[in-house]
Amino acid sequence: MKEKNRKLTTASGKPYVEHENTMTVGPRGPVLIQDYIYHEKMAHFNRERIPERVVHAKGTGAFGTFTVTNDITKYTRAKLFSKVGNQCRVLIRFSTVGGEKGSADTERDPRGFALKFYTEDGNWDLVGNNTPVFFIKDPKKFDDFIHTQKRDPRTNLKSPTMMWDYWSLNPESLHQVMILMSDRGTPFGHRHMNGYGSHTFSMISKKNERVWVKFHFKTLQGIKNFTGPEAEEMRGKDPDFAQRDLVEAIDKKDFPKWALKIQVMTDEQAKNFPWNPFDLTKIWPHADFPLIDVGVMELNEVPKNYFAEIEQAAFAPAHVIDGISWSPDKMLQGRILSYPDAHRYRLGVNYEQIPVNKCPYAVNNYQRDGLMRVDGNGGSDPNYHPNSFDDIYADESYKESPMVLDSNIADWYNRNAPGDNDHYTQPGLLFTKAMSEQDRKNTINNIVGAMSGITGPKRDEIVNRQLCHFFRANVELGMAVAEGLGVKVDEKILQHA
Repeated sequence: MKEKNRKLTTASGKPYVEHENTMTVGPRGPVLIQDYIYHEKMAHFNRERIPERVVHAKGTGAFGTFTVTNDITKYTRAKLFSKVGNQCRVLIRFSTVGGEKGSADTERDPRGFALKFYTEDGNWDLVGNNTPVFFIKDPKKFDDFIHTQKRDPRTNLKSPTMMWDYWSLNPESLHQVMILMSDRGTPFGHRHMNGYGSHTFSMISKKNERVWVKFHFKTLQGIKNFTGPEAEEMRGKDPDFAQRDLVEAIDKKDFPKWALKIQVMTDEQAKNFPWNPFDLTKIWPHADFPLIDVGVMELNEVPKNYFAEIEQAAFAPAHVIDGISWSPDKMLQGRILSYPDAHRYRLGVNYEQIPVNKCPYAVNNYQRDGLMRVDGNGGSDPNYHPNSFDDIYADESYKESPMVLDSNIADWYNRNAPGDNDHYTQPGLLFTKAMSEQDRKNTINNIVGAMSGITGPKRDEIVNRQLCHFFRANVELGMAVAEGLGVKVDEKILQHA
């Protein structure tokens, strides 16, 4: 017997019968405008697609748990890390960066690694990538950079010429370009790649002492990548490979896990670091700043509804919790503003009321009204502060200590600080020290393949400019790429290098 409360209804709750037939004048029509149910169905259908994310449009996700396994209370007063064994629910969204929502999972592209920790002190979003660095270090460059990864305004095609033109004019991108052109640019799904907070963040202890930190999620499944040809083959065979791989693994109870580790740097160490420690194009060497174990994340639940819980998921680096804070990292500072703004545009000003984004613990504030307010809008409680009627108060125990700034001079800095324009040492070390012989061969082949797509009257100029960057990082790398492109290396290129 069918349940009485499962009647077919309109969105307003009116039961109806004719779901597949429009009301017409006679069996052949025309259709009457009073068939509201038809209009309701089509009006909703026409609006089923919210604006896709400008970047990170293609993605997948899962829920799971994070468990604290090691004591880091000397660095942070965050309640989540207050004792070993603490646990909270997490949501993760993996994504490609440059492709549209229907693009292939195995494109050569960085991968987004966005986490939401549902903690008792609010939601903490750690929004990073599968790489510890990025292409640029100043947020003013972001829209220009992303335009080069999207479609040419004339041809509406992806353009290697645009990409390499931009990279060759921005040598700070070299470190990330080297990673992208290695096999790490085509990971074998999402389970077999690391994740990074990428930016420098800070932790604040109970003594109000601040240290700088970087977050690393090390896959416990082991690193596994496609080669360039394998990734290209999979694009045609199964463009949703990473989505399928994650869902099937969790459904089989083969729950993927990552170990969270942190690097810690003091203020004194930051002042003596050879590079700007807040520069997103640079890493902190592990030999100098070893990884410290923190906990383990396990993904064990596929979302019940992809749109509700993944497409509507909104992650923002602005969302930190007590004991974890930001740093002077320029790119992080830019994202603090731009991410919530993107969510307000895409999902509405009340996007944090959407269940997947809603803090499961107490939320008390004076925000009211706005599109899609669905939580009672504060009822009859006051919408201003201070007031004489409610008992909401500011808990002074959450007060942060002030951040000491290095300067009181505001300017458009770029080339002045020591070490800020060394864009070559770390990419060179990546090539010579971090990569195996096979990694180096694959990276060179991938670079040659990608740069072979550069066309147009500026081709030679762009190629030579990028070759100079490769030579400055490592002569062997530059020579191999030049040979692969059929470029004769003359004194002019070597002099520029």
